Amino acid sequence: MQHLLTLFVSTFSTLLATINPLEALPIFLQLLEGKDIKAHRQVALRACIYATALLFFFLLFGAFILRIFGVSLSMVRIVGGIILMRIGFDLFSGSSSSGPIVPASGDGAKGDIAFVPLAMPLMCGPGAIATTLGMTSLVKHDAWLEVASIGVIAGAILATMFVTYLCLAYADTLLARIGPQGIDAATRIIGFFVAAMGGGLIFHGVMEALQHYGVIAAH
Repeated sequence: MQHLLTLFVSTFSTLLATINPLEALPIFLQLLEGKDIKAHRQVALRACIYATALLFFFLLFGAFILRIFGVSLSMVRIVGGIILMRIGFDLFSGSSSSGPIVPASGDGAKGDIAFVPLAMPLMCGPGAIATTLGMTSLVKHDAWLEVASIGVIAGAILATMFVTYLCLAYADTLLARIGPQGIDAATRIIGFFVAAMGGGLIFHGVMEALQHYGVIAAH
């Protein structure tokens, strides 16, 4: 039970920090400039549904796809940790560039902005995918525990997307209360923790790889 609680908290906090809905607020408002509150909430809901479906796909089939290509879960942890560390450093240093993914026209005439760029890559980007695969790699290979762990990770994804939806649905209010400087400060703090979580994944991945190849004794 303690393992499942830890897995839920770790997955929820890492996913929320990686997606960082606060950083997406200005982009979201720019894309929906001139739209009313109802339109904001409809787009936010669709974007979160799309992102949830994408993350569920990687949760259920990610490990299977990796097995097809012969990639071990320890390597997933290491690479996922590197991606998270890079994202964390970018957020902390303020060098995260979200501008290029925003269309020149925010009217959504060329496609559904709820899917691109909101669901992917803003929500379900490399960091969120790496987090999902990395947390899946922590699942124990006991039948009951494996099913329970997958359910816990799925619950953490749903909880993350619910919080993300609330942030986007009330983007105007949040941005007015927090302000650009508050969002910048929160983003830098979040970046520090994302980098730390990435470092933890790298450490566990390296230790598991060393144990697998017999360099150190398995505990």
